[in-house]
Amino acid sequence: MSERTILVWFRNDLRIHDNEILLEATRKADKVLPVYCFDPYYFKTTINNAPKTGALRARFLLESVADLRKNLKALGGELIIRIGNPAEVLPELAAQYAVNEVYHHREVAYEETDISEQVETALWNLRLNLKHFIGHTLYHKEDLPFPIKDIPDSFAVFKKKVERDSNVRPCIGTPEQIIAPEITDAGELPTLQQLGLTEPVDDPRAKIKFTGGETAGLARLEEYFTNNSQVAPTKGRNGATVDRSSKLSPWLALGCISMRQVYWAVVKHEQSNNVNNTGMLELELLWRDYFRFMFKKHGKQYFTTDEQAAETSAEKEALFDKWKSGNTGIPFIDASIHKLNATGYISNFSRQMVAGYLVRDLEVDWKKGAAYFEEKLIDYSPASNWGNWAFVAGLGHDPRDNKYFNITKTAAELETQSEFISTWAPETVGHAVSV
Repeated sequence: MSERTILVWFRNDLRIHDNEILLEATRKADKVLPVYCFDPYYFKTTINNAPKTGALRARFLLESVADLRKNLKALGGELIIRIGNPAEVLPELAAQYAVNEVYHHREVAYEETDISEQVETALWNLRLNLKHFIGHTLYHKEDLPFPIKDIPDSFAVFKKKVERDSNVRPCIGTPEQIIAPEITDAGELPTLQQLGLTEPVDDPRAKIKFTGGETAGLARLEEYFTNNSQVAPTKGRNGATVDRSSKLSPWLALGCISMRQVYWAVVKHEQSNNVNNTGMLELELLWRDYFRFMFKKHGKQYFTTDEQAAETSAEKEALFDKWKSGNTGIPFIDASIHKLNATGYISNFSRQMVAGYLVRDLEVDWKKGAAYFEEKLIDYSPASNWGNWAFVAGLGHDPRDNKYFNITKTAAELETQSEFISTWAPETVGHAVSV
Protein backbone atom coordinates (compact mmCIF):
# COMPACT_ATOMS: atom_id res chain seq x y z
CA MET A 1 0.00 0.00 0.00
CA SER A 2 1.39 3.42 -0.99
CA GLU A 3 2.06 6.05 1.66
CA ARG A 4 -0.36 8.93 2.10
CA THR A 5 1.13 12.45 2.18
CA ILE A 6 -0.78 15.58 3.19
CA LEU A 7 0.52 19.08 2.48
CA VAL A 8 -0.32 21.55 5.26
CA TRP A 9 -0.51 25.07 3.86
CA PHE A 10 0.23 27.54 6.67
CA ARG A 11 -1.10 31.07 6.28
CA ASN A 12 -2.34 32.94 9.35
CA ASP A 13 -2.11 29.93 11.66
CA LEU A 14 1.62 29.88 12.49
CA ARG A 15 1.52 27.54 15.49
CA ILE A 16 1.74 23.88 16.46
CA HIS A 17 -0.68 24.10 19.44
CA ASP A 18 -4.45 24.19 18.90
CA ASN A 19 -3.96 23.81 15.15
CA GLU A 20 -6.51 21.42 13.68
CA ILE A 21 -5.00 21.14 10.21
CA LEU A 22 -1.64 20.07 11.61
CA LEU A 23 -3.03 17.54 14.10
CA GLU A 24 -5.51 16.13 11.57
CA ALA A 25 -2.77 15.74 8.98
CA THR A 26 -0.60 13.75 11.39
CA ARG A 27 -3.58 11.49 12.13
CA LYS A 28 -4.70 10.95 8.52
CA ALA A 29 -1.37 10.76 6.70
CA ASP A 30 1.80 8.73 6.85
CA LYS A 31 3.83 11.84 6.08
CA VAL A 32 3.15 15.55 6.51
CA LEU A 33 4.57 18.33 4.35
CA PRO A 34 4.21 21.76 6.06
CA VAL A 35 4.60 24.70 3.66
CA TYR A 36 4.68 28.49 4.03
CA CYS A 37 4.61 30.68 0.94
CA PHE A 38 5.67 34.34 0.90
CA ASP A 39 3.23 35.61 -1.70
CA PRO A 40 4.63 38.64 -3.64
CA TYR A 41 1.06 39.98 -3.78
CA TYR A 42 1.33 41.06 -0.14
CA PHE A 43 4.64 42.85 -0.72
CA LYS A 44 3.69 44.87 -3.76
CA THR A 45 3.63 48.66 -3.93
CA THR A 46 0.11 50.06 -3.81
CA ILE A 47 -1.38 52.82 -5.96
CA ASN A 48 -0.40 55.21 -3.16
CA ASN A 49 3.28 54.37 -3.71
CA ALA A 50 3.48 52.62 -0.36
CA PRO A 51 4.21 48.98 0.44
CA LYS A 52 1.13 46.86 1.12
CA THR A 53 3.06 45.32 4.01
CA GLY A 54 5.42 47.61 5.89
CA ALA A 55 8.84 46.65 7.24
CA LEU A 56 7.78 46.31 10.88
CA ARG A 57 4.91 43.98 10.04
CA ALA A 58 7.07 42.01 7.61
CA ARG A 59 9.79 41.56 10.23
CA PHE A 60 7.24 40.23 12.71
CA LEU A 61 6.03 37.79 10.04
CA LEU A 62 9.56 36.59 9.29
CA GLU A 63 10.18 35.98 12.99
CA SER A 64 6.92 34.07 13.25
CA VAL A 65 7.69 31.81 10.29
CA ALA A 66 11.20 31.16 11.64
CA ASP A 67 9.73 30.17 15.01
CA LEU A 68 7.21 27.86 13.33
CA ARG A 69 10.03 26.10 11.48
CA LYS A 70 11.94 25.67 14.75
CA ASN A 71 8.89 24.22 16.52
CA LEU A 72 8.11 21.84 13.67
CA LYS A 73 11.70 20.61 13.66
CA ALA A 74 11.43 19.88 17.39
CA LEU A 75 8.62 17.46 16.50
CA GLY A 76 10.66 15.83 13.76
CA GLY A 77 9.15 17.81 10.89
CA GLU A 78 10.33 20.55 8.56
CA LEU A 79 8.80 23.67 7.06
CA ILE A 80 9.24 24.24 3.35
CA ILE A 81 9.57 27.96 2.62
CA ARG A 82 9.03 29.46 -0.81
CA ILE A 83 8.63 32.91 -2.35
CA GLY A 84 5.99 32.92 -5.06
CA ASN A 85 2.34 32.66 -6.01
CA PRO A 86 0.76 29.85 -3.92
CA ALA A 87 -1.32 28.80 -6.93
CA GLU A 88 1.97 27.95 -8.68
CA VAL A 89 4.13 26.88 -5.73
CA LEU A 90 1.72 24.47 -4.04
CA PRO A 91 0.86 22.38 -7.14
CA GLU A 92 4.58 22.09 -7.93
CA LEU A 93 5.35 20.83 -4.43
CA ALA A 94 2.31 18.56 -4.50
CA ALA A 95 3.56 16.92 -7.68
CA GLN A 96 7.17 16.72 -6.46
CA TYR A 97 6.25 15.01 -3.18
CA ALA A 98 3.33 12.90 -4.44
CA VAL A 99 0.87 14.71 -2.18
CA ASN A 100 -2.60 13.20 -1.81
CA GLU A 101 -4.42 16.18 -0.31
CA VAL A 102 -3.82 19.78 0.83
CA TYR A 103 -5.13 21.22 4.12
CA HIS A 104 -5.60 24.87 5.00
CA HIS A 105 -7.66 27.16 7.23
CA ARG A 106 -10.44 29.03 5.48
CA GLU A 107 -10.15 32.83 5.28
CA VAL A 108 -12.97 35.37 4.97
CA ALA A 109 -11.59 38.61 3.43
CA TYR A 110 -11.89 38.74 -0.34
CA GLU A 111 -8.18 38.99 -1.21
CA GLU A 112 -7.41 35.90 0.87
CA THR A 113 -10.42 33.95 -0.43
CA ASP A 114 -9.48 34.82 -4.03
CA ILE A 115 -6.03 33.33 -3.43
CA SER A 116 -7.63 30.21 -1.93
CA GLU A 117 -9.83 29.83 -4.99
CA GLN A 118 -6.84 30.12 -7.32
CA VAL A 119 -5.01 27.44 -5.34
CA GLU A 120 -8.09 25.21 -5.29
CA THR A 121 -8.45 25.48 -9.07
CA ALA A 122 -4.76 24.77 -9.68
CA LEU A 123 -4.84 21.73 -7.38
CA TRP A 124 -8.03 20.43 -8.93
CA ASN A 125 -6.25 20.37 -12.29
CA LEU A 126 -3.99 17.78 -10.64
CA ARG A 127 -7.04 15.95 -9.26
CA LEU A 128 -6.10 17.06 -5.74
CA ASN A 129 -8.49 18.36 -3.10
CA LEU A 130 -7.97 21.52 -1.04
CA LYS A 131 -9.67 20.74 2.27
CA HIS A 132 -10.92 23.74 4.23
CA PHE A 133 -10.87 23.95 8.02
CA ILE A 134 -12.30 26.60 10.35
CA GLY A 135 -9.77 27.68 12.95
CA HIS A 136 -9.51 31.46 13.29
CA THR A 137 -12.46 32.30 15.53
CA LEU A 138 -13.26 31.94 19.20
CA TYR A 139 -16.70 30.47 18.50
CA HIS A 140 -16.88 27.83 15.79
CA LYS A 141 -19.22 28.76 12.96
CA GLU A 142 -21.23 25.56 13.46
CA ASP A 143 -21.83 26.43 17.13
CA LEU A 144 -23.39 29.84 16.50
CA PRO A 145 -27.07 30.24 17.42
CA PHE A 146 -27.82 31.49 13.89
CA PRO A 147 -26.67 30.81 10.31
CA ILE A 148 -24.09 33.17 8.84
CA LYS A 149 -26.68 34.96 6.70
CA ASP A 150 -28.72 35.80 9.81
CA ILE A 151 -25.89 37.00 12.07
CA PRO A 152 -27.02 40.25 13.74
CA ASP A 153 -25.34 43.33 12.29
CA SER A 154 -25.45 44.88 15.75
CA PHE A 155 -22.49 43.85 17.86
CA ALA A 156 -24.56 44.23 21.04
CA VAL A 157 -27.15 41.72 19.81
CA PHE A 158 -24.44 39.40 18.46
CA LYS A 159 -22.63 39.45 21.81
CA LYS A 160 -25.75 38.80 23.85
CA LYS A 161 -26.93 35.84 21.78
CA VAL A 162 -23.53 34.20 21.38
CA GLU A 163 -22.64 34.44 25.06
CA ARG A 164 -26.05 33.08 26.04
CA ASP A 165 -26.46 30.28 23.49
CA SER A 166 -22.96 29.18 22.40
CA ASN A 167 -19.93 27.59 23.99
CA VAL A 168 -16.23 27.85 23.20
CA ARG A 169 -14.79 24.53 22.11
CA PRO A 170 -11.75 23.11 23.93
CA CYS A 171 -8.33 23.52 22.35
CA ILE A 172 -7.09 20.94 19.86
CA GLY A 173 -4.27 18.65 20.96
CA THR A 174 -0.66 19.08 19.85
CA PRO A 175 1.02 16.45 17.61
CA GLU A 176 3.56 14.32 19.44
CA GLN A 177 5.52 13.70 16.27
CA ILE A 178 5.60 14.82 12.66
CA ILE A 179 6.96 12.51 10.00
CA ALA A 180 8.00 14.37 6.87
CA PRO A 181 9.00 13.00 3.48
CA GLU A 182 12.64 13.32 2.50
CA ILE A 183 12.96 16.99 1.65
CA THR A 184 15.63 17.96 -0.84
CA ASP A 185 15.27 21.75 -0.57
CA ALA A 186 13.44 23.22 2.42
CA GLY A 187 14.22 26.76 1.31
CA GLU A 188 15.70 29.68 3.21
CA LEU A 189 13.78 32.35 5.09
CA PRO A 190 13.82 35.45 2.88
CA THR A 191 15.34 38.71 4.03
CA LEU A 192 13.43 41.97 4.18
CA GLN A 193 15.52 43.14 1.25
CA GLN A 194 14.33 40.17 -0.82
CA LEU A 195 10.78 41.22 -0.01
CA GLY A 196 11.52 44.76 -1.24
CA LEU A 197 11.79 46.35 2.22
CA THR A 198 14.49 47.93 4.34
CA GLU A 199 15.42 46.89 7.87
CA PRO A 200 13.51 48.94 10.48
CA VAL A 201 15.28 50.47 13.46
CA ASP A 202 13.69 49.91 16.86
CA ASP A 203 12.55 53.16 18.39
CA PRO A 204 13.98 53.68 21.92
CA ARG A 205 10.68 55.18 23.09
CA ALA A 206 8.80 51.90 22.63
CA LYS A 207 7.71 50.33 25.92
CA ILE A 208 7.49 46.77 24.54
CA LYS A 209 9.41 44.85 21.89
CA PHE A 210 7.15 42.67 19.79
CA THR A 211 8.90 39.51 18.62
CA GLY A 212 7.02 37.26 16.24
CA GLY A 213 6.32 33.58 16.75
CA GLU A 214 4.37 31.12 18.86
CA THR A 215 7.09 30.94 21.50
CA ALA A 216 7.00 34.70 22.13
CA GLY A 217 3.19 34.75 21.92
CA LEU A 218 2.77 32.10 24.61
CA ALA A 219 5.31 33.91 26.77
CA ARG A 220 3.36 37.16 26.38
CA LEU A 221 0.13 35.37 27.32
CA GLU A 222 1.74 34.03 30.48
CA GLU A 223 3.24 37.44 31.28
CA TYR A 224 -0.16 39.09 30.89
CA PHE A 225 -1.63 37.03 33.72
CA THR A 226 1.51 37.14 35.85
CA ASN A 227 2.39 40.83 35.70
CA ASN A 228 -0.54 42.68 34.18
CA SER A 229 -3.65 40.90 35.43
CA GLN A 230 -6.21 43.59 34.65
CA VAL A 231 -6.55 45.24 38.03
CA ALA A 232 -8.71 48.33 38.20
CA PRO A 233 -7.57 50.86 35.58
CA THR A 234 -5.27 53.55 36.84
CA LYS A 235 -5.14 57.13 35.68
CA GLY A 236 -2.23 58.79 33.99
CA ARG A 237 -1.46 62.44 33.31
CA ASN A 238 -4.46 64.72 32.73
CA GLY A 239 -6.73 61.90 33.91
CA ALA A 240 -6.01 59.72 30.86
CA THR A 241 -6.53 55.99 31.36
CA VAL A 242 -3.29 54.02 31.27
CA ASP A 243 -3.19 51.37 28.55
CA ARG A 244 -3.45 47.98 30.27
CA SER A 245 -4.36 45.95 27.20
CA SER A 246 -2.90 42.48 26.81
CA LYS A 247 -1.09 43.42 23.58
CA LEU A 248 -1.68 39.89 22.29
CA SER A 249 -3.17 41.03 18.98
CA PRO A 250 0.06 40.75 16.89
CA TRP A 251 0.28 37.04 17.71
CA LEU A 252 -3.46 36.53 17.28
CA ALA A 253 -3.35 38.20 13.85
CA LEU A 254 -0.86 35.64 12.50
CA GLY A 255 -2.31 32.76 14.46
CA CYS A 256 0.84 32.30 16.53
CA ILE A 257 -1.62 31.77 19.36
CA SER A 258 -5.29 31.00 18.95
CA MET A 259 -8.37 32.77 20.24
CA ARG A 260 -9.33 29.63 22.15
CA GLN A 261 -5.95 29.45 23.85
CA VAL A 262 -6.43 32.98 25.15
CA TYR A 263 -10.02 32.32 26.21
CA TRP A 264 -9.23 29.15 28.16
CA ALA A 265 -6.20 30.85 29.74
CA VAL A 266 -8.60 33.54 30.95
CA VAL A 267 -10.97 30.90 32.37
CA LYS A 268 -8.09 29.12 34.12
CA HIS A 269 -6.77 32.38 35.56
CA GLU A 270 -10.16 33.39 36.93
CA GLN A 271 -10.86 29.98 38.43
CA SER A 272 -7.40 29.66 39.98
CA ASN A 273 -7.48 33.14 41.51
CA ASN A 274 -11.21 33.29 42.26
CA VAL A 275 -11.53 36.54 40.31
CA ASN A 276 -13.63 37.82 37.45
CA ASN A 277 -11.61 40.75 36.17
CA THR A 278 -10.61 39.88 32.59
CA GLY A 279 -13.87 40.83 30.90
CA MET A 280 -12.25 43.44 28.65
CA LEU A 281 -9.99 40.82 27.08
CA GLU A 282 -12.96 38.54 26.40
CA LEU A 283 -14.79 41.52 24.89
CA GLU A 284 -11.90 42.15 22.49
CA LEU A 285 -11.92 38.49 21.43
CA LEU A 286 -15.64 38.79 20.68
CA TRP A 287 -15.02 41.87 18.55
CA ARG A 288 -12.51 39.90 16.49
CA ASP A 289 -15.09 37.14 15.98
CA TYR A 290 -17.76 39.65 15.10
CA PHE A 291 -15.72 41.31 12.36
CA ARG A 292 -14.74 37.95 10.83
CA PHE A 293 -18.34 36.82 10.75
CA MET A 294 -19.42 40.15 9.29
CA PHE A 295 -16.92 39.64 6.47
CA LYS A 296 -18.25 36.14 5.95
CA LYS A 297 -21.79 37.54 5.80
CA HIS A 298 -21.23 40.68 3.72
CA GLY A 299 -18.12 39.89 1.67
CA LYS A 300 -16.92 42.74 -0.52
CA GLN A 301 -19.59 45.10 0.75
CA TYR A 302 -17.02 46.64 3.08
CA PHE A 303 -15.03 47.73 0.03
CA THR A 304 -17.73 48.68 -2.46
CA THR A 305 -19.53 51.61 -0.87
CA ASP A 306 -20.61 54.59 -2.96
CA GLU A 307 -17.68 56.52 -1.50
CA GLN A 308 -15.21 54.31 -3.31
CA ALA A 309 -15.75 56.05 -6.64
CA ALA A 310 -15.23 59.50 -5.18
CA GLU A 311 -12.03 61.27 -6.16
CA THR A 312 -9.81 62.65 -3.41
CA SER A 313 -9.30 66.38 -3.74
CA ALA A 314 -5.89 67.95 -3.36
CA GLU A 315 -7.10 69.54 -0.11
CA LYS A 316 -8.19 66.16 1.33
CA GLU A 317 -4.95 64.58 0.17
CA ALA A 318 -3.00 67.26 2.02
CA LEU A 319 -5.05 66.65 5.17
CA PHE A 320 -4.41 62.92 4.88
CA ASP A 321 -0.66 63.55 4.51
CA LYS A 322 -0.69 65.64 7.70
CA TRP A 323 -2.63 62.91 9.51
CA LYS A 324 -0.35 60.04 8.51
CA SER A 325 2.80 62.03 9.35
CA GLY A 326 1.41 63.15 12.72
CA ASN A 327 1.24 66.85 11.90
CA THR A 328 -2.42 67.66 12.59
CA GLY A 329 -1.67 69.94 15.54
CA ILE A 330 -3.76 67.77 17.90
CA PRO A 331 -1.21 66.39 20.41
CA PHE A 332 -2.89 63.05 21.13
CA ILE A 333 -3.65 62.32 17.48
CA ASP A 334 -0.10 63.22 16.41
CA ALA A 335 1.48 61.21 19.23
CA SER A 336 -0.59 58.16 18.31
CA ILE A 337 0.45 58.36 14.66
CA HIS A 338 4.10 58.93 15.60
CA LYS A 339 3.92 55.81 17.76
CA LEU A 340 2.21 53.81 15.01
CA ASN A 341 4.87 54.80 12.48
CA ALA A 342 7.71 54.09 14.88
CA THR A 343 6.52 50.82 16.46
CA GLY A 344 3.72 49.34 14.35
CA TYR A 345 1.37 49.26 17.33
CA ILE A 346 -1.03 51.58 19.16
CA SER A 347 -3.78 50.82 21.65
CA ASN A 348 -7.36 50.15 20.65
CA PHE A 349 -8.43 53.47 22.16
CA SER A 350 -5.83 55.32 20.10
CA ARG A 351 -7.02 53.55 16.94
CA GLN A 352 -10.58 54.64 17.52
CA MET A 353 -9.51 58.22 18.16
CA VAL A 354 -7.21 58.64 15.14
CA ALA A 355 -9.71 56.89 12.86
CA GLY A 356 -12.58 59.00 14.13
CA TYR A 357 -10.54 62.17 13.70
CA LEU A 358 -9.65 61.30 10.10
CA VAL A 359 -13.20 60.35 9.15
CA ARG A 360 -15.33 62.83 11.08
CA ASP A 361 -13.09 65.85 11.67
CA LEU A 362 -11.00 65.84 8.49
CA GLU A 363 -13.71 64.12 6.39
CA VAL A 364 -11.13 62.02 4.54
CA ASP A 365 -12.20 58.74 2.90
CA TRP A 366 -12.00 56.03 5.58
CA LYS A 367 -10.48 53.52 3.14
CA LYS A 368 -7.30 55.61 2.92
CA GLY A 369 -6.86 55.29 6.67
CA ALA A 370 -7.62 51.58 6.59
CA ALA A 371 -5.01 51.03 3.88
CA TYR A 372 -2.46 53.00 5.87
CA PHE A 373 -3.11 50.86 8.93
CA GLU A 374 -2.74 47.77 6.75
CA GLU A 375 0.77 48.86 5.87
CA LYS A 376 1.85 49.90 9.36
CA LEU A 377 0.17 47.66 11.95
CA ILE A 378 2.13 44.58 12.99
CA ASP A 379 -1.18 43.10 14.18
CA TYR A 380 -2.97 43.78 10.89
CA SER A 381 -5.87 41.41 10.31
CA PRO A 382 -8.12 42.12 7.29
CA ALA A 383 -11.48 41.63 9.01
CA SER A 384 -10.59 43.48 12.22
CA ASN A 385 -8.88 46.37 10.44
CA TRP A 386 -11.29 47.02 7.58
CA GLY A 387 -14.32 46.08 9.64
CA ASN A 388 -13.33 48.47 12.41
CA TRP A 389 -12.69 51.33 9.99
CA ALA A 390 -16.06 50.72 8.33
CA PHE A 391 -17.59 50.73 11.81
CA VAL A 392 -15.98 54.08 12.66
CA ALA A 393 -17.21 55.44 9.32
CA GLY A 394 -20.75 54.45 10.33
CA LEU A 395 -21.38 51.97 7.53
CA GLY A 396 -24.18 49.49 8.10
CA HIS A 397 -24.01 49.11 11.88
CA ASP A 398 -26.21 50.01 14.81
CA PRO A 399 -24.84 53.34 16.15
CA ARG A 400 -25.70 52.22 19.68
CA ASP A 401 -22.74 49.86 19.43
CA ASN A 402 -20.50 52.88 19.90
CA LYS A 403 -20.96 52.45 23.66
CA TYR A 404 -18.24 49.78 23.40
CA PHE A 405 -15.79 52.33 21.99
CA ASN A 406 -15.00 55.54 23.82
CA ILE A 407 -14.76 57.72 20.72
CA THR A 408 -16.66 60.74 22.00
CA LYS A 409 -13.88 62.61 23.77
CA THR A 410 -12.94 66.03 22.46
CA ALA A 411 -9.38 67.01 21.69
CA ALA A 412 -9.25 69.02 24.90
CA GLU A 413 -9.93 65.91 26.98
CA LEU A 414 -7.15 63.82 25.49
CA GLU A 415 -3.70 63.12 26.87
CA THR A 416 -1.35 65.96 25.92
CA GLN A 417 1.95 64.61 27.23
CA SER A 418 3.69 61.69 25.57
CA GLU A 419 7.17 60.67 24.54
CA PHE A 420 5.76 60.39 21.00
CA ILE A 421 4.37 63.92 20.81
CA SER A 422 7.73 65.41 19.89
CA THR A 423 8.34 65.49 16.17
CA TRP A 424 9.30 62.09 14.82
CA ALA A 425 12.80 62.03 13.34
CA PRO A 426 13.02 59.60 10.39
CA GLU A 427 16.71 58.96 10.96
CA THR A 428 15.83 57.64 14.43
CA VAL A 429 13.38 54.96 13.32
CA GLY A 430 14.40 54.07 9.80
CA HIS A 431 12.15 53.99 6.74
CA ALA A 432 9.74 51.86 7.08
CA VAL A 433 -8.29 46.01 16.38
CA SER A 434 -5.79 45.66 19.04
CA VAL A 435 -6.10 43.31 22.06
